[in-house]
Amino acid sequence: MMKSTSYSAGLMSQSFWFLEFKKAVRLRKDGLSCDEIKKKCVRENLFGAAKEYRALRIAGYIVNRIKTMDEELVDLFCSSEVGTQKIINLITIMRGDRLFFEFIYEVYREKVILGAEAMEDMDANVFFTRKESQSEVIEGWKDSTKRHLRSNYLNFMTDANLLTVINKKKIITRPILDVELERYLISHKEEVFIKALTGVN
Repeated sequence: MMKSTSYSAGLMSQSFWFLEFKKAVRLRKDGLSCDEIKKKCVRENLFGAAKEYRALRIAGYIVNRIKTMDEELVDLFCSSEVGTQKIINLITIMRGDRLFFEFIYEVYREKVILGAEAMEDMDANVFFTRKESQSEVIEGWKDSTKRHLRSNYLNFMTDANLLTVINKKKIITRPILDVELERYLISHKEEVFIKALTGVN
């Protein structure tokens, strides 16, 4: 399930990149390998990056997400509506980043279970404080790094429709997972993602 077991601040350099991810997944569906996708995205500047090094960087991150997907999930993505596609993008991010997964599971899920209306900055601050006490790696990060990660985590959740921003308030929007996606996760023993996103026990 989790491709990464160590903590990383790598998401600080990333965005949700849904449209870019969608283009890359369709190339995978068409039979291109991950290396071929990366080369094509850079050569043809499919992501509209201002500089080649930026195109290469974005393609690298997105290909890493696709590497967590099997053919079944690629097919499911391509046949799903946009809301489900965004959730699948989010799941690939969680698969590749332990800390972000734990943030969703330990913070968002708990808020959903408790019936909380909104996510507060304080929720993220408490999470990072707790993680600092558990990990020397996180304890060693700059405050600016943790602030940037917190901001990106909340942006990813908003882009995936887990949060809806109304008057600067981050309203919790519990997703209703597509039945086929639920079946896929259960069959691959990844019920933990269902729990993380919907709050079910």
